[in-house]
Amino acid sequence: MKKCNPLKALLLSLSLLGSIASAQTAVDKWPEHELTLLVPFGPGSNPDIVSRLVAEHASKTLGKTIVVENKPGAGGNIATAAIAKAKPDGYTFGLSINGPLVYNQFIVDNLGYDPEKDLAPLTLAATQPNIIVTSNSTNAANLKELVDALKANPNKFNFASVGVGSGSHLTSELLLKATGTDAVASHYKGSPDAVASVLAGDTHFATLAPGAVIKLGEEGKLRVLAQAGEKRSAALPNLPTITETGVANISSQAWNGFVISSQVDPAIQAKLQKALYDALSLPEVQEKLRALYMDPIPGTPEEFKAFMQKEKEVWQPIIESLNLKQAQ
Repeated sequence: MKKCNPLKALLLSLSLLGSIASAQTAVDKWPEHELTLLVPFGPGSNPDIVSRLVAEHASKTLGKTIVVENKPGAGGNIATAAIAKAKPDGYTFGLSINGPLVYNQFIVDNLGYDPEKDLAPLTLAATQPNIIVTSNSTNAANLKELVDALKANPNKFNFASVGVGSGSHLTSELLLKATGTDAVASHYKGSPDAVASVLAGDTHFATLAPGAVIKLGEEGKLRVLAQAGEKRSAALPNLPTITETGVANISSQAWNGFVISSQVDPAIQAKLQKALYDALSLPEVQEKLRALYMDPIPGTPEEFKAFMQKEKEVWQPIIESLNLKQAQ
């Protein structure tokens, strides 16, 4: 057996110790310059608003500027893939939503990243209940009456959504499955077109974000029937949940949260997570989010991971039953 050279062994040990010390120093000094926060949608979108609000306060905690960079496209997949593939030094992270983090792995072939392996959850940011509304032409005063009408007229009703595989689409499909009813999906490019179709009576109902429909409901231009959250949103305390209406025991909400490459040093992840958590916990931040019908829900990475696993268990069977698989 070849004997080990003591000098070489010593030099190797010193080199390894030096590398470890250097890496630890880098972690201790992090952050040394500005950070980039990638957002999967354009300026003015809910994810953009949340990101900029949180970045403003988290920057103060970290002592370095957080630059928000909008990177829209492919339903959020482009930005989310960029977060996963970013240099794992902790200077690039991002905010993402239901689709890129849960739904799209069952919808899109060649997604380009594995949301469970390539991304590390930092904290949930905010949730927002999906809202079920109906056209005045249906004469349904509540959700039970809408479901009764669907049962009495199979496949004669249609619903609007903001796109195939969107939360808007999937929530309506979940409601139909839970109530044993049928309706035809009409997909639009976004909330404005979907809302317009309901107002015109071209579609009979829809599941949409509260900001798109609550005011119209107050004006009597459409009927707001229920919120799809697990419990009543603090921003909408007088609107019943689907479960409370008695027609089905289901829930669905739009949500967003901060993620980073899973290759980033855990100590850096912990520093960033704390800054984001503290920002989301500020009363002024929570007040601004609730004014937009969002409920701030900061938490631990473990809680965020468990939340996404629960979402996966709910939505994977629905998506696969609808045969939504498509190439990106």
